[in-house]
Amino acid sequence: MSTAAGTDLMPAAFLGHGNPMNALDDNRYTQAWRSFGSAVPRPRAILVVSAHWYINATAVTAMPKPRTIHDFYGFPKPLFDIDYPAPGLPELATEVSDVVKPTWVGADVDSWGIDHGTWSVLLHAFPNADIPVVQLSINADKDFDYHLELGAKLSTLRERGVLIIGSGNVVHNLRGMSHTLPESGYDWAQRFDEQVKETMQTEPTETLALDRHQDFGHAVPTPDHFLPLLYLAGLAGAADQGADVLIDGYAYGSLSMTAYTLGLQCPGAATGTGPAADLPADVPPDGTNI
Repeated sequence: MSTAAGTDLMPAAFLGHGNPMNALDDNRYTQAWRSFGSAVPRPRAILVVSAHWYINATAVTAMPKPRTIHDFYGFPKPLFDIDYPAPGLPELATEVSDVVKPTWVGADVDSWGIDHGTWSVLLHAFPNADIPVVQLSINADKDFDYHLELGAKLSTLRERGVLIIGSGNVVHNLRGMSHTLPESGYDWAQRFDEQVKETMQTEPTETLALDRHQDFGHAVPTPDHFLPLLYLAGLAGAADQGADVLIDGYAYGSLSMTAYTLGLQCPGAATGTGPAADLPADVPPDGTNI
């Protein structure tokens, strides 16, 4: 794999980000994110599809200095003190708009920035915050096919040194979370997560059809955290290539921490044991916007 200045494809990834406290923690998942960041050729820019920019439009951040957004509740002050001062890259908004035509993409110059679905993982993967970061919103009005196809259209950007990352959770059921299960998954969570793994590794575009899986309703009660995976599935389909598992595991019964890479293997990233970061016990998970 060459550097961003070369002609080879930049890798891509989907990272299961879990709760924002992972930004402050050192655990096997954050270590895997660091391993990923260390293995990636230096990108020209990073384009992130985060579960937490879920709006009724398709848009790209286009400000030169995006703000760090603390879009959650009930967490300790050190988490709100985090600043991820990566620059933006306004011209990338134009590139995104061009490569996905005729799909319309708006340029957001002042309403969003870098949300915790993005900075909580980039803080570990690219701690210097010196690579331009741009976010692509998830259009809540569109069906799964739209998101898979949009991911495939973005593949051209991989030839231009752009690292594309989806950030969400394959299994994300906040009402099902239990503090008694810090690193375990319910049977239904494991069944769905394992099926997704098999599909992403062999026929990634078929991930689109997993809404018919028997456990989909429990695993994906809302689509926001699952949809970023479809962008990686679309990229994998465009490359006619399966994804690799970077690391897997569960948190609080109903969150999957599984992460995938495309076009990059990180041997040793999945070593180690232990749970993801602790979630504050005094706040209901569905009241935190994790």
